[in-house]
This record gives sequence, structure tokens and C-alpha cells, in this order.
Amino acid sequence: MNLQYQLKAGSYYLYDMRDQPSAVTGERRFKLKTDLLAIAFDLYTGEVHQHGTPSRIQSWATTARRRLRAAGQWQAAEDIIVISGPFPVEEINKCLWIRGYCRRMFQRLASLPHGKLQPRAGTRQQAHGSQTHSKGWQRRAAA
Repeated sequence: MNLQYQLKAGSYYLYDMRDQPSAVTGERRFKLKTDLLAIAFDLYTGEVHQHGTPSRIQSWATTARRRLRAAGQWQAAEDIIVISGPFPVEEINKCLWIRGYCRRMFQRLASLPHGKLQPRAGTRQQAHGSQTHSKGWQRRAAA
């Protein structure tokens, strides 16, 4: 649980939570900044092998598959899956923190929301608050 992604200004930032925050800014230094994210994992176990920028992860997966095939491990090479795109930050972090979670996320991939579209908290609360207010008004009027 030391590595954690955060979404800031439309980019994914990777932080190592073991690093101490800066005394001046109060923020940790990020390890990676990318607009899209890729995760390479084992389809059978769901274990994460690599994560980061899509080009680097695709390159890693191609090399790993080639080496596994050269060693005669055809099934292990086929089990390396790479997914990339804008994923919800919570799902990405669960992949890093929970062993085997990537396999479950892969099965739900088509139904996952776009990772960079986050609902506006103020709009949702405002709409909810106005509904509550009107219901309260109706109750008082009926009484």
C-alpha cells in the first residue's frame, strides 16, 4: 500500500507514500506523471507485473512474452495481459493494493466508468439538497 495513484488536472500521478512530504510545500514528490495508464498482469493469478505509461508497459510485456516463449513457457506468455486507458483511480489503487484484483477488474472492464470523468460534488449535493428541502416543505404543508 505504499504506491498510490492520484488524479490531478487530468493526469495520473504516482506517489510513494513512504516518502516524506516536503517541508516547504507539504506535498510528496511524484514518481510518475502520465495521461493514460497501463497495467500488465497475469490473467491466471491477477497479480500485477508492471504499471505505468502505456508505451513502457507494452514494451515490457512484449519482451517478457518473447523470453517466456523462448524458455518454452507458452501458457505463461499468453497469460500476460496489458490493459490501458483512463481508469478510475480507486480501481487502479485496488489493483496495486489487493492481490488478484486486476483479474476481477478485467472482467468488469467494459462496465467501468471513464477514469477522468468525475461527478461534480457541488452539483450533486445541490440537487440532493433541493429535493430534501422540497420534501420537507411538503411535509410541513400537509401537517
